[in-house]
Amino acid sequence: MTTTPLDAADDLNARLSIRRTEPSASPQLEALSLAVSANQPVLLWGEPGIGKSAGIEQLAAGLGCQLETVIASVHEPSDFAGLPIVGDDPATTGVPMAPPDWAVRLARTGRGLLFFDELSSAPPAVQAALLRVVLERRVGSLVLPAAVRIVAAANPPSSAADGWHLSPPLANRFVHLHWTHDPRTVARGMTGTWPRLTVPVVDRARVSGAVARARGAVSGFLTARPGLVHQLPGDAESRGRAWPSPRTWEMALRLLATGYASDAGHEAVAAALTGVIGDGAGMEFLSYVENLDLPDPDRVLANPDAFALPERGDRQLAFLIAVVAAVQSDLTRERWEAGWTVLAKAVNRGVPDVAARAAVDLAAMRDTDWRVPDGIDAFVDLLQLSGALPGA
Repeated sequence: MTTTPLDAADDLNARLSIRRTEPSASPQLEALSLAVSANQPVLLWGEPGIGKSAGIEQLAAGLGCQLETVIASVHEPSDFAGLPIVGDDPATTGVPMAPPDWAVRLARTGRGLLFFDELSSAPPAVQAALLRVVLERRVGSLVLPAAVRIVAAANPPSSAADGWHLSPPLANRFVHLHWTHDPRTVARGMTGTWPRLTVPVVDRARVSGAVARARGAVSGFLTARPGLVHQLPGDAESRGRAWPSPRTWEMALRLLATGYASDAGHEAVAAALTGVIGDGAGMEFLSYVENLDLPDPDRVLANPDAFALPERGDRQLAFLIAVVAAVQSDLTRERWEAGWTVLAKAVNRGVPDVAARAAVDLAAMRDTDWRVPDGIDAFVDLLQLSGALPGA
């Protein structure tokens, strides 16, 4: 085999490319993994050269899935909206919008990681075209499979080439994570060893209780703080980051439920939640959740007579909402009747108003063949007025 002057240099570079990973506690890596597990679009904010792309590559390798990288700043709106393909009879068949090759590959595989890089350098027209990809998972006439995860990266407009603030509609569709570097980690990496990204594993046995607890926490908080349901910031920079809206509260619900059902750490969950509803609303919500300390609603439904209703009104409301959500997720006559036993405890404690909304929702799940349990008596007038229990 003929040698060239570059062979030794290529060997040197190959040796420098060899690296290993080791377990390491990194809240930002764990927050990224949590958001990806919850299948919520993630946007990494960080200065150029800080390792955002390397983190995405490591994530794809850890998930064992295909990575498709799209540099948003060098594309046209039509690259995301699709290019029109005129057929033989467009008046009859219409004009389909052909998707780009990366979308076709993801659709063929059925799962993967779609990475939009340099998002803040994309002009407003391209950002507008990306809205449909992120929200509806549609590229041209092609619908991306549900298992495809979306991650993006952006540099702050001050350090991005021709940087733009993200439009509020696009920003409000992402979990915003601040990507920073640890000098010690970088120094360790120069030896060839980098931290290993681990994806939080959802425990199937905890799914039902996690969903119910998350529903109770989010609904209870927004009932107490309705002003935080939607708060559009006043300045352009803040509107291009995380802020609370009904859409982002739905995302927060999924993140919190995934955190409850997995072994995700507190810091990672906190970073993900503040990254989707903003620092102000996020810190207030985290404080609320930490003080709730809700019991597992599935365990309570298994033995409702042994359960004692919490003392505080906010905990009572959140827990009753969680109980109803748990019944709905696995509806049987036994669990439905157990739910009424739990609600009856609120009546016995002299706070039927706290359980009123939960009672309406629980009554709506009733099968017509099920008898009316004793615990429903205190709510009959309310339920008849609402129409949730006709003829009770």
